[in-house]
Amino acid sequence: MYQSMDFKGYDLSNESEEIVPIGSLNHLSTKYESLDYEVIENELYREEEQKKGYRYVVQKDFSRWMTFFWIGVTTAFIGIIIFISIEIGTTFKFNMIKKYFDGCTEADCVYKPYLVALLLNLIPSLVGSCLIVYIEPMAKGSGIPAVKCFLNGIKVPRLIRLKTLVVKVIGVTCVALGGMWGGKEGPMIHAGSIVAAGVSQGKSITFNKDLGALNFFREDHEKRDFVSGGAAAGIAAAFGAPVGGLLFSLEEGASFWNQALTWRTFFGSMVSMFTLHSVLSAYHGHPGDLTYKGLLNFGEFDDLSYHILDIPVFVLMGIVGGLTGALFCHLNLKLFIFRKRYVNKDWKKILEVLIVCATTVTISFLLILFTSDCKKLGLDPTDHPIQFGCNDGEFNAMASLWFQLLEGTVRSLFHDTPDVFNTTTVVYFCICAYFITLWTYGVHFSGGVLIPGLCTGAAWGRLVGRANIGIYSLIGAASQLGGITRMTISLTIILVEATGSITFGLPLMICLMTAKWVGDFFSESIYDTQIELSGMPLLAWDPPPLSSNIYANNLMTHPVITFKTKETVGNIVKILKTYSHNGFPVIEYVQNYELDEGKTKCYLRGLILRSQLIVLLENKVFDGPLTNYWDSVTMETFREDYPRYSSIDDIELLQNDLKLTIDLSRFMNPSPYIVQHTMSLPRVFKLFRAMGLRHIVVVNDSNEVAGIVTRKDLARYKVIRHMGKICVTELQFSSKMD
Repeated sequence: MYQSMDFKGYDLSNESEEIVPIGSLNHLSTKYESLDYEVIENELYREEEQKKGYRYVVQKDFSRWMTFFWIGVTTAFIGIIIFISIEIGTTFKFNMIKKYFDGCTEADCVYKPYLVALLLNLIPSLVGSCLIVYIEPMAKGSGIPAVKCFLNGIKVPRLIRLKTLVVKVIGVTCVALGGMWGGKEGPMIHAGSIVAAGVSQGKSITFNKDLGALNFFREDHEKRDFVSGGAAAGIAAAFGAPVGGLLFSLEEGASFWNQALTWRTFFGSMVSMFTLHSVLSAYHGHPGDLTYKGLLNFGEFDDLSYHILDIPVFVLMGIVGGLTGALFCHLNLKLFIFRKRYVNKDWKKILEVLIVCATTVTISFLLILFTSDCKKLGLDPTDHPIQFGCNDGEFNAMASLWFQLLEGTVRSLFHDTPDVFNTTTVVYFCICAYFITLWTYGVHFSGGVLIPGLCTGAAWGRLVGRANIGIYSLIGAASQLGGITRMTISLTIILVEATGSITFGLPLMICLMTAKWVGDFFSESIYDTQIELSGMPLLAWDPPPLSSNIYANNLMTHPVITFKTKETVGNIVKILKTYSHNGFPVIEYVQNYELDEGKTKCYLRGLILRSQLIVLLENKVFDGPLTNYWDSVTMETFREDYPRYSSIDDIELLQNDLKLTIDLSRFMNPSPYIVQHTMSLPRVFKLFRAMGLRHIVVVNDSNEVAGIVTRKDLARYKVIRHMGKICVTELQFSSKMD
């Protein structure tokens, strides 16, 4: 059942001071604003457009392609820095652990390598966690949910800053060096998005440097497209999958797409993959071979055959992946609630990371100590085989799973013959991997769930198909990760490109679709759950079903704060300081003698944004006898401060300035999107969603402003699907998210 909400105004940040219950999925946070995707076609814009010619069009199009080129190159070099740093650091760490292990042949001296491993893991984990907690919390996790919200049109604070990128790169390196179960592939998506946002603007706010180039890209809708390409370039660098990166950006990220963006995104992804492969091949002594395919290399699969009788098994594996993935999301939600209640201090957050790190090391040593799985040297799947508990000429198979990077463990589970790991070893490893991944995901560190999910699934998939380990391990990995993230098309192509064989396409599609259907039956994906917990007003692709009986006058917030076409500076300052609105309808009062003699009507003339008013006040664009702003104010004036506009409290004005007026008609958007108060919710939703709007003005039958519809008005209607049932609930707003 739907209920209309009667607001006293649309300053939603002041609607409620109630703290949201921890773990609540029924609230929207009012602290998140929307991006301004709409082009403001005011007089300044029209004058600028009239001066342009086809040469400008060609120059801008060429600049787009070159910008995507540099996004690809820069993202690749970030991946290279991460890869080389991790390789050098882990080589030293594993050699040290191997040295102490090889010097210990009895159980009574295992404490020496244990203490060495514990120390070498705790130090980088401590550094990485401190960076997240004290320097930049936005660098926590993979960053995929926040990037998805940004591309949906939500302004996420500090998401795409240079400081976030630096902390992200250092943090993800520390995660790998600390032996934490977090992949670097997810954070590469966030890193690519930050690179795209920075490169496309031609300036650095952090260093206060402006190159004076690419000014025409300093708009939200332009930045959005570049960030989409940056996310794709991050996937391409991480997996060596340019097409997979493109599809990931389309499936999981971008909410707005067009054909031209498809080509440019694919170009940037291709450049990213080529650059990374070229440099890493040369780094490993094989220049020009392009043999090092991304940060994750699955290697070559020897046995690619499967029979039609294997298809039901793939479906069953998809069901298992969906069930375990849904359980993962449910338990992770419970962990989130626990952390919010009890791990709510900075020192507690860091302590939890250290406990998780120490527990991971302890579990690995206990498994090595109490399992006996010795194999002959030569079968070892790692560069650092450990002999502990085995005879000369043998290595400990359980140790080989733990003392290498997760990517190497995945590759071992994919390719090594049944002789390398016995069933007991894989079972113990699989169970521990699942729960360590569950516990680790959500702590304060920079790491994603992609590789840990693949690693867990590869382990139980290997148990299913002992006769054809490669393909069953791959299907298990895909099913597990698909059940957690609900990725389908993009994950299929990523794994096809990473394995280098289209033969796996059909089994992957079957298991991933099955995992998604089963997982969606029980819960949302891990990314959507995180978005709901944060209270971000993410708009779905489609409007709520059976909502045609809700109309714009039920949906809108009202009354609306408006400005006249000629407004006093004092009134503008007062309203901006009193309310936190970001869009204001501009009206004009007209005497209407035809319908009702002497009655004044207020007609809508346009819409002006808070950011525009801030710029006008900052530059003192006032009407007065000694002012002449018509030649000094251009579109470039508004682009100079983008994207961080000043606060109204920072603008200094004289007392005489407050008595002057501003003619808003020249700067407002004279043709904002308008709907009648009788338009249904589905039509309003589709218009808002398709055009990427921030405001829709609602007018009555006399063309007078009746209200305004924003993202939060639409996002408050949430569709819930669970256990085959569907319902629509109306979310509550809160200014405080605990």
